[in-house]
Amino acid sequence: MTREALPDCLYYLLTSASLTATSLLKKDLAAAGVGHVKPAFLGVLLVLWEADGLQAAEVARRAGLEPSTTTGLLDRLERLELVERRADAQDRRAVRIHLTRAAVSLEWTVRSVVDLSLVKAGEGIDPRDLEISRKVLKQFLINSLSRRRG
Repeated sequence: MTREALPDCLYYLLTSASLTATSLLKKDLAAAGVGHVKPAFLGVLLVLWEADGLQAAEVARRAGLEPSTTTGLLDRLERLELVERRADAQDRRAVRIHLTRAAVSLEWTVRSVVDLSLVKAGEGIDPRDLEISRKVLKQFLINSLSRRRG
C-alpha cells in the first residue's frame, strides 16, 4: 500500500500502526525463540525490568494499563513462570510483582528483538522525524490518559 492510498484519519493511522507493529513483533519474537513473550506482555515486563518488586497497582500505572487488564496479564505471565506474586511485607493487603530468573534472563533478547523490529519498521524515515513522532505520541498519551482518569 502506498502512502497516498492510506486514509488520513489519525485514529486509523494510530490503530493500524499499532496492530502492524504488534504483528511484526509477534513474528520476530517467535523467530528469536521467545514466542511465548507476547507483545501484550511488553508493558509489564519493561516496567518490571526497570523496577522489580512493585505493587501490582503501580505496575498498572507505570505501564499505562487498567488494573483489570494488568491482572489478566499478570495471570498469564505467572502461568508462564515469568513473574511471581508475593505478599507485601509492609501492607498485607497489597501484592508485589517479582520477575523470575527466567524473565530476567529474557530481557536482553526481548529488548534486542523489539529494538531491531522497530528499526526495520522505521527504515527510510528521517531519524529527526522519528524523534518528533516519539514526542508527539508521548504527549498524545499524556493527554489521553489524563482525560481517561479525569
